[in-house]
Amino acid sequence: GLKTEVLHPVQAAMAENGSSQCGFCTPGIVISLAGLAASTAHPDDHEIHDALAGNLCRCTGYRPIVEAARKVAGAGGAPI
Repeated sequence: GLKTEVLHPVQAAMAENGSSQCGFCTPGIVISLAGLAASTAHPDDHEIHDALAGNLCRCTGYRPIVEAARKVAGAGGAPI
């Protein structure tokens, strides 16, 4: 049968918030934020920025990425 794919909450927040343009950095950012969401129920901005350290985004900039992370954090984390 046809399998329906469901986005992880971090992927959904990134898509809904326009947090990706070229897509080169997106996989690493999504994995970093998913790990943060799995380990920290309500991360603050310092924890979000620490989780993103080492991920370089030259197209979108970090504001919409951090906003997507805040959205997921406000939802109480994103269990895997």
